[in-house]
Amino acid sequence: MMQRRPMLALAAAGFLFATAAANAATLKISCGAVGQELELCKSAAEAWAKKAGHTVEVVSTPNDASERLALYQQVLGSQSDKIDVFQVDVVWPGILGSHFLDLKPFSKGVEKTHFPSMVANGSVQGRLVAMPWFIDAGLLYYRKDLLEKHGLKVPVTWEQLTDTAQKIQSAERAAGNDKMWGYVWQGRAYEGLTCNALEWVSSYGGGTIVDSAGKVSVKNPATTKALAMAASWVGTISPTAVLNYAEEESRGVFQAGNAVFMRNWPYAWSLAQRDDSPIKNKVGVAVLPKGGDAGSNAAALGGQQLAVSKYSKNAALAADLVMYMTSAEVQKERALKGSFNPTVATLYQDKDVVAANPFMSQLAGTFASAVPRPATVTASRYNQVSNEFWNAAHEVLSRSAKPEEAVAKLDQRLNQIGRGGRWN
Repeated sequence: MMQRRPMLALAAAGFLFATAAANAATLKISCGAVGQELELCKSAAEAWAKKAGHTVEVVSTPNDASERLALYQQVLGSQSDKIDVFQVDVVWPGILGSHFLDLKPFSKGVEKTHFPSMVANGSVQGRLVAMPWFIDAGLLYYRKDLLEKHGLKVPVTWEQLTDTAQKIQSAERAAGNDKMWGYVWQGRAYEGLTCNALEWVSSYGGGTIVDSAGKVSVKNPATTKALAMAASWVGTISPTAVLNYAEEESRGVFQAGNAVFMRNWPYAWSLAQRDDSPIKNKVGVAVLPKGGDAGSNAAALGGQQLAVSKYSKNAALAADLVMYMTSAEVQKERALKGSFNPTVATLYQDKDVVAANPFMSQLAGTFASAVPRPATVTASRYNQVSNEFWNAAHEVLSRSAKPEEAVAKLDQRLNQIGRGGRWN
């Protein structure tokens, strides 16, 4: 009998291990791959999996936001369980929300610690369909050393940026750097251009494409002026290739030391400060310029959220994964390692976060007052609205259409899509 007890104990342990293994689930999460997104998403998912005793697989999705949305619509439209947790852009809950689980039964009220605007953004008809993960706003990156070298200041208006960029670009090229450009940004015909163009238009007082009441407001002199200003950069202070730049293409030029100014999201900060970065300790961050002296600073509101598919076979586990991934603990780690702006308000007073990302506290107002895209009011038609807007902007930038003509055509198309303000 004495000899059988160890064997019984081993058998029992083996049974428990087998049972645990049998009950272990495999979840699939989609993650973006801009900057350090993929790396940090994987590490957090693996940390949860280790604690919970399950497996998480990362599903590869397109970097281009429009292509990713199309993929999501295909997967969710077929009620597929191929993806359990979706990383969603702040403008997608209104488009995809009907396919997502209500996370309120799983959140235990933790959403109250996040920015109210982001929680509202992830709520559809009273359901919390997406938890805030990180918040974004467009920022102006600049070369501190080059401004100092040429005795120039950080520009306050777009006109000043144009002038400053041209002066430094010309001087640096004359000194032998023929690769230097004045300003790089996101000019490809995709959602990133909608953000850039919205910033230009809003900074000149041209509104937000469609106003909060659902009225198409894009046809005005300020919109025309803003697009004409941006078009003047192409081939002068910005390379013609900017018409095909997304975030990483513009960052690549800037981080290689070949641009004076760059418009990008906060994630670019930590990459610019890496030990292998040619511009480490040479970069400053500021609010985007105003549209003339009478204009205002305008930064497009961006960010990402996490949602759970209604078609997941492990919905409760997927919700638990989302709550972990969006927790203050993980958001702090992402802020420290990847300069992703937290949505948990208290982290903006965290000494470690502020030390690693000085601009987060310095430009807190920029994030709080960022300009939202008209996704809420246009609901499921937002993607059509954005597509028309970025294509119109791209036509102007590429000089295939005059600003007045492009804006008039855009106004007509948006009114057709919105049926005179009846978006729902």
